[in-house]
Amino acid sequence: MTSLTTRWTEKLKELALYHGFMGVGIAKAERMDEEAKHLEEWLAKGYQGEMSYMANHFDMRVDPRKLVPGAKSVVSLLYNYFPKSDPLPLNPDASTTHTQPHATAQQPGTLKQSSNSQLTNDDSSFKISRYAYGEDYHKVVRRKLKELVAELKSEVGDFHGRVFVDSAPVMERDWAKRSGQGWIGKNTLLIHPKKGSYFFLAEIILDIELEYDHPIRDHCGTCTKCIDACPTEAISPEGYLLDGSKCISYLTIELKSKIPDEFKGKMEDWIFGCDICQEVCPWNRFSKPHEVKAFVMSHKLSDLKDSGFREITAEIFDIVFEKSAVKRTGYERLRRNIKFVSKGN
Repeated sequence: MTSLTTRWTEKLKELALYHGFMGVGIAKAERMDEEAKHLEEWLAKGYQGEMSYMANHFDMRVDPRKLVPGAKSVVSLLYNYFPKSDPLPLNPDASTTHTQPHATAQQPGTLKQSSNSQLTNDDSSFKISRYAYGEDYHKVVRRKLKELVAELKSEVGDFHGRVFVDSAPVMERDWAKRSGQGWIGKNTLLIHPKKGSYFFLAEIILDIELEYDHPIRDHCGTCTKCIDACPTEAISPEGYLLDGSKCISYLTIELKSKIPDEFKGKMEDWIFGCDICQEVCPWNRFSKPHEVKAFVMSHKLSDLKDSGFREITAEIFDIVFEKSAVKRTGYERLRRNIKFVSKGN
């Protein structure tokens, strides 16, 4: 590597941290042969469920040079979303809540019903994944990426590249693994040994050669906490393989049709996403709260607990989730989820 390549690499990593990313690593842009084989096997098993898009643009998905012509480097970045606190009240009667391995354990956002709603003491305290507490991460992180790229160009000169935040056929976890940002755990999420797994993944694919990082070893060991805790048994007994069609996140977000009755009583009150396999992961004791204003739970959402969440109207949905990733699910599917997890239905 030349001294210029070293300088560009150092400047990129310096700017990434300056712009709020909690981690950054770089891998050589090339075809992912081993990962391509695993993806083919996963698709052949039908584990993608209704996510037919996972089979689309296969060549681009496994080779970034087909996605960004001339690509030489894939930059993987981590952006923290672990909340300082969960402002919604906990349900004292909830018997299925998983606690985090954290000295100041925080529970998932529990959308408790008001006393004047039609819900009884047997009704659910609804939960949404922590990543959806604030504004849509796609927009927030993309803005940060564009700021980073613009400043990098002013420092090292012009180059061609594209930014990605869960928005194109990019194998994010695999690239993050290759770039030394963690290992893919038994729950199939990327785990960083000092930061846990509560972070978004983003990429910059560029046409300049940089210094490449190296993968780190797997530290899951004999732990099976995520496998044991998954109420729908979406994770294989050995780990490292997820049946997406059984995952609560898939069932509440991606699935457009009726939720199969086989999952009745197994959703543990999650109505958008699920954090169970992260809550029980010992490595998340290293998670530190983010300082991103956009990711703080909005008052519109926290106040909803007092308006009878189960009776939410389309109008209120649009107001509350105007800037949220929850909007992706849509009003009708959120209502479907609420009804499905509510006791007595």
